[in-house]
Amino acid sequence: QVQLVESGGGLVQAGGSLRLSCVASGSIFSINAMGWYRQAPGKQRELVAVITSGGTINYKDSVKGRFTISRGNAKNTVYLQMNSLKPEDTAVYYCNAIIRISNVNYWGQGTQVTVSS
Repeated sequence: QVQLVESGGGLVQAGGSLRLSCVASGSIFSINAMGWYRQAPGKQRELVAVITSGGTINYKDSVKGRFTISRGNAKNTVYLQMNSLKPEDTAVYYCNAIIRISNVNYWGQGTQVTVSS
C-alpha cells in the first residue's frame, strides 16, 4: 500500500508560477514511477509529467518548457514546478504512483490549480 498526499495548489494569474508537492508513504520502495495527472471539468484525466525510479522523465507536449518534474533526495517526494501558467492549465492535479511489477496505480486526493486570465 502507498499513500500519496499533495500540496501546493492555488489561484494564480496567467504567467505566474506554482509548485506542487507530493509525499509518498507506505511501501515506497515498491514504487517504479511517480507523476502528475490533471483533470479539467468535463475532460478526461491526462498525464502531465512522469519520472521513473531510473530518472527517465516525460512531459505532456503542451507543458514542455514550462513545467519541471523532480524528486526529492529521499525519493518519496515528487515536485511539479509550474511556470508561465496559462488559463488552460486550470484543473485538479493528482499525484500518481505506479508499483513495480504489478503496475498497480495509487492516487492522491488531488489539489486544485486555477489560473486566471
